[in-house]
Amino acid sequence: MEAVLEGPMPWVIMAAWAVSGTCFMLLVYWVNSLVEEEDRAFMDPLPPLLKLVWPFIRIIDNFVCSFLPYEFMEHTETRLQRTGVGYLLTAEQFVALQILMAIVAPLVTWICLVALGESFPLAIIVAPLLGFLFPNVWLADTRKRREIAVIRAMPIYLDFVTMCVEAGLNLSGALAQAMDKAPPGPLRNEFAIVLRDLRSGLTRADALRRMAERLDITEVTSFVSAVVQAERMGASLATVLRVQADQRRNERFQRAEKLAMEAPIKLVGPLILFIFPVTFIVLAFPIVMKFMSEGTF
Repeated sequence: MEAVLEGPMPWVIMAAWAVSGTCFMLLVYWVNSLVEEEDRAFMDPLPPLLKLVWPFIRIIDNFVCSFLPYEFMEHTETRLQRTGVGYLLTAEQFVALQILMAIVAPLVTWICLVALGESFPLAIIVAPLLGFLFPNVWLADTRKRREIAVIRAMPIYLDFVTMCVEAGLNLSGALAQAMDKAPPGPLRNEFAIVLRDLRSGLTRADALRRMAERLDITEVTSFVSAVVQAERMGASLATVLRVQADQRRNERFQRAEKLAMEAPIKLVGPLILFIFPVTFIVLAFPIVMKFMSEGTF
């Protein structure tokens, strides 16, 4: 009798899980239908993984994040703009992503522990905090990679702009030509925003200052300050751009020299932890084997 009862139990459990999952997805679909449609015409396309959880993010955004303090959301929006993610996520959607990760992280941790047959309650307790902080780590890494890309591309763009200005174009035409000829990247996108601001009626100084505020990089701020000062004082823009291009190129060369000098120091740790022990094992193995064959050990 017990064998008969034990037979269908796994199928009953699987059917219960299937029905629960179906009901949950129908509930998510119904709640998501209550949310207003989002206009992403001027936003970047969503990555595949983010698109998969986007309905959950929209639900949390509309029903939870609207009650958060305005100062907190403004600070988050500033961080997103400085990392270039502001055209992918709004501040509310980013906070919704953090909340979603805090919910998903303990579930994934529990599933992994069950699959491994382990019991580690502390991991489930810490998982929500780690899940909530993970988007911040991703944002900081994106910010760092964006800053490196801007600093690397800046001398090239300044060379193109300088040549165009020396050839007789104004700064707007020079930026447009640089965007056509120079490689794509974050700096190209920022110059495109500058041109868009100029077409919308902003002055050149204000458009450049907005770019400096968005990027918040020392090299870009120095370039913008020099250009604005040259326009205000009536100095030659081509000369200022040439000086800026040379200075940015020298800074990039000095930065490369600094990284090259730091490389041997950074290699000391892996050398001691990984290479030296393996070398000692290879050298000591024949000696130990010889002693063992002679009966010394």
